Amino acid sequence: MRPLAAGLVAVGLFSIGITGCTHAPSPEVLATVNGKQIVTADVDRLYKQSLGDSAQGPSKEEAAIQRLNILHQLIEDEILQQRAAKLNLVATDEEVDAKLTDMKALSTQEEFDRQLKEKNLTLEDVRRDIRRTLTKNKLVNKEIESKVNITDAEISNYYNVHKSEFNLIEPQYHLARIVVTNEPSKQVTNLQNSKAGNDAEAKKKIQSLRSRLDSGEDFASVAARFSEDPPISSNGGDLGFVPESPLRSTYPEVFAAISKLKAGQTTETLPITGSEGPGHKVVGYAIYELIEKRPAGQREMSNPSVQMGIRQLLRNNHAQLLQNAYSEMLYNEAKVHNYYAEQILKDGAK
Repeated sequence: MRPLAAGLVAVGLFSIGITGCTHAPSPEVLATVNGKQIVTADVDRLYKQSLGDSAQGPSKEEAAIQRLNILHQLIEDEILQQRAAKLNLVATDEEVDAKLTDMKALSTQEEFDRQLKEKNLTLEDVRRDIRRTLTKNKLVNKEIESKVNITDAEISNYYNVHKSEFNLIEPQYHLARIVVTNEPSKQVTNLQNSKAGNDAEAKKKIQSLRSRLDSGEDFASVAARFSEDPPISSNGGDLGFVPESPLRSTYPEVFAAISKLKAGQTTETLPITGSEGPGHKVVGYAIYELIEKRPAGQREMSNPSVQMGIRQLLRNNHAQLLQNAYSEMLYNEAKVHNYYAEQILKDGAK
């Protein structure tokens, strides 16, 4: 099953003999999607970034596997982009500018320019990736999310089958968090999120995010755009429900802060400490939100939060099923030619 591409993967420059791909229009063309070319440079830029700060490079075979995976994701992305264009869902300049403004709000122009240089990106690279991400989101919302409908009967049936799961032996805390780390990294998982590179930048960024929350911005939205905590950040920073015992024993500072909150409130900025070294070195900062506290005991079907939680669970499952089927349908309809895969097979047969 080919999953619906969630976004561009970070990857870059690596030279492995790819010239002479069977019937390729030119040596630089790795694949075509309905005639649209995906070239070596498309994969090169992302591959290099995927290596991150690893001191040891991959073997030739490992590099080829990674590049092949990247190329497949770029093919899926191009299929989605072409579908969105047919439906007039391409993100507008105004939407791209708004996202770019959000990105720049967390740093000075000098810091922003330095981050682009470190990641070997131009402003047009960033704008292009923003546009493609927004476009895919609009496509999924129209073609998938809008078609998901969960009935009361489905919720009731799920509760009856899983009733024992709603009998809690101890209180649970539904938490979300925003994380900023102070460790530099060349790996880019979200081109719309400027990574803090040192402790001063981390403090400045978390303070900026704190200000956004204080001004009324939605916690999940801020986490999704700016938290340095993949893949949790892509889910709005949602940590799910955490039982009281492990929270109290493993993260006492977090528990102490959370236990003072009411649902919907957030903690002050809390330091994140590493597990090694004297004094437990601070490696970043976090802000937690208490979404809900569930007391111990049986939670009944009549509880609105029970119904809401089941509805969201069923909705997510159904949406994922539709996304997988939608991806398959689009892939089947597209005319895809992967010259790079052909070349790998040709070289391997020698």
